Amino acid sequence: MSTETTKRAKRGVPEGLWKKCPGCNETIYTKTADELLGCCPECNHHFYVSGKERIRQVLDEGTFEEWDADLMPTDPLQFKDKKAYADRIVSEQQRTGLNDAAITGTGMIRARRVALGLTDSAFIMGSMGSVVGERLTRLIERATEQNLPLIIISGSGGGARMHEGILSLMQMAKVSAALARYDNAGGLFISVLTNPTMGGVAASFASLGDVVFAEPRALVGFAGPRTIKATIRIELPEGFQTSEFLLEHGYVDRIVPRDRLKSEIARTIDYCGK
Repeated sequence: MSTETTKRAKRGVPEGLWKKCPGCNETIYTKTADELLGCCPECNHHFYVSGKERIRQVLDEGTFEEWDADLMPTDPLQFKDKKAYADRIVSEQQRTGLNDAAITGTGMIRARRVALGLTDSAFIMGSMGSVVGERLTRLIERATEQNLPLIIISGSGGGARMHEGILSLMQMAKVSAALARYDNAGGLFISVLTNPTMGGVAASFASLGDVVFAEPRALVGFAGPRTIKATIRIELPEGFQTSEFLLEHGYVDRIVPRDRLKSEIARTIDYCGK
């Protein structure tokens, strides 16, 4: 028997076992990063995690009760770019397992009942369509009625969803108005900014928290830095639109690593007497 036929087939590395960290360029074991809540063991770079995973990280196990999951997006303008919006919705739902970019509900954080909302950049970059705005508004209204602390974790790389035109744009004002009523009722709103929090989300409800936390090195702003640089044609400051830059300039109150977020939210609720 020839050496060629007896040579064992070369084993490949299973897909997804390792990944490269964009923060330090090290190749890291995916399971290790997962055990650290989606953070790099070398430089603490915070990777993207899904909205459902954030619920598991922030809320006490088994306490989440989803609200308004039956609200589904439609195509009121019959919008079409490279593909019909109606088809895009279906493909995004199949790809992400979400029916839109926001998840809302109630649960416990260290045995404290809260109203929790999240936006997930995986679904059309977390942009605000009518369903996102309606879910967040209903969340805030329930938090007002039930006198619950309100937590919204933003992970939206876009603002108003262009596929829904003015119907999408008005959601920013609608959610902000609901927050004003919540504030008048004496509610506590903790806004958590993650990478990325951009566009109309950053320009509306994400910046209106009584307390604003941000994850390390998150990109937060309205227009992206490349767009701004191309428009004003000057060099931008180092670290422009990062959490650290915004903390220095008073836009956020504290940078909170992911493994401390749950405890910091609970501590803030207690400190504010809620």
